[in-house]
Amino acid sequence: MNAPNGKPATQTNAELMARRQAALPRGVGQAHPLFAESAQNAEIWDVEGRRWIDFCAGIAVVNTGHCHPRLVAAAREQLDAFTHTCFQVVAYESYVELCERLNAAAPGPTPKKSFLVNTGAEAVENAVKIARAATGRTGVIAFGGGFHGRTMFGLALTGKVAPYKVKFGPFPGGIFHVPFPNVLHGVSEEDSMAAIERLFAYSIEAADVGAIVIEPVQGEGGYLPAPPGFLRRLRTLCDKHGILLVADEVQCGIARCGKLFATEHYDVEPDLITLAKGLGGGLPVAAVVGKAEIMDAAEVGGLGSTYAGSPIAVAGALAVLDIVEEEKLCSRSMALGERMRTRFTAMQKKYSSIADVRGLGAMTAVEFCRNGDPQQAAGDMALALKNEAAKRGLLLLLCGAHGNVLRVMIPLTISEALLDEGLDVIEASLQAIGA
Repeated sequence: MNAPNGKPATQTNAELMARRQAALPRGVGQAHPLFAESAQNAEIWDVEGRRWIDFCAGIAVVNTGHCHPRLVAAAREQLDAFTHTCFQVVAYESYVELCERLNAAAPGPTPKKSFLVNTGAEAVENAVKIARAATGRTGVIAFGGGFHGRTMFGLALTGKVAPYKVKFGPFPGGIFHVPFPNVLHGVSEEDSMAAIERLFAYSIEAADVGAIVIEPVQGEGGYLPAPPGFLRRLRTLCDKHGILLVADEVQCGIARCGKLFATEHYDVEPDLITLAKGLGGGLPVAAVVGKAEIMDAAEVGGLGSTYAGSPIAVAGALAVLDIVEEEKLCSRSMALGERMRTRFTAMQKKYSSIADVRGLGAMTAVEFCRNGDPQQAAGDMALALKNEAAKRGLLLLLCGAHGNVLRVMIPLTISEALLDEGLDVIEASLQAIGA
C-alpha cells in the first residue's frame, strides 16, 4: 500500500487513532477517523493512500483550496527571511500591508484601522475589549445559536450549550442572548427586535450596552443567513442607543458568502468586524477591522499577542487576498452556491426529510427533519448521511442546535466536476439511508 508520495504507508488510520486516543484527552473531537498524508485543492489523501473529496475545507478555512501554489510560495519565501520577531518588539512591513488592504476593502466609508491576532476567538474577545473601551459600557448582546469561540468569554457569547459549554461554567457576566431570526422555526425579525427591547426593559438598560455581536450568517447555528433587513434594523437600533455593531465574520468572511466581507450583502457598515479562518488559507491569522476612531480607544499596549500576526501567516494572508481577487473567487462563490442549492432543492422534492435548503454565496446548508415536519429535527438522519457519504469517499460536517444540518464548506477553487461528484455522493447516500 503506497501513499500519494509513492512511499509505502507505514501506519493505518486505525493504528494512528489508537495512538491518538492514548495521547490526547477525549474532549478533543474528530469528525472522521482519518489522518491526512497530503492534500491538494479540494482533495485529501490519507495515510493509507485513499483519496477523499473534501467538503469541509478545514471548517471553511481553505477557501483558496489546500496548498494553493501562491500561498505555499509566499510562506516559503517568508520562512527563508525570518519566522518571528514579535510585531510589538520589531515590526515588519507585511503586517502593515495586510492591515492596509483590509482597511481599504472593509464595507462603509468611515476610515478604518486593523490589527492582527491568532484565532477567531481572540478576534472576538479583542473586539469586545475595544467596544468596552470606546463606549465605557460593559453589556454585550449576542444571539442564540451563535458561535464565537472556545475561550471563556467566547463561550459566554456563544449561544449553544452542548458540547461547548458543558461542565465549563460559570462564564463571564454582562452577556445577554436573544433569538436569531429563523422563519422556518417561527422566529421573525420582529420577534428578535422585540426580544432586544424586552432586554432593555427587564434586564439591562440600553445605556449600559456596549456592543451587539452577530454573525451575518450563523455558522455553528445552522448556516443561517440573517434576513436582508435585519442587520439594517440592528444598525438603526445601535445608532439610536450609542451601541457598537460587531459583525463576527470569522466563518462567513473572505469570499465564503460571495463577497470579501459578508456584511457587504446587507448594505450596513459595522463598527467592528472580526475575521479568521479563510483569511490565512490554512495558516493561523485573525484580524479585527473597525472604524479608526473606535479602534484607537484602547490604550497603548492594551492590544497584541506574542505570536499575533505571525510573518509566515501574514505572507499567506496577503497571498489569499491576491488569489481571491485574481481568480474572482467572490463571483465564483456565488456561482458555486447557486449550483449546489439547485441540486439540493431538486433533492428536497424527492426526500421529505429535507426541511430546508439555504445559504449565501457558497455557504450552503441542508436541514433534515422527520415526517416532513421542520419542528421534528432529525439529527440521526444527518449523521447517517455523513457516515454513508464517508463510506463513499466524501467528507462532510454537520451543525445546528440539534446536529441536523448539513453544512457544505467546499474550497472555492473546487472544479465543477469534483463538486458534482461530491453532490452525486450525497444524493446516492440519501437514497442508501432511506431518507
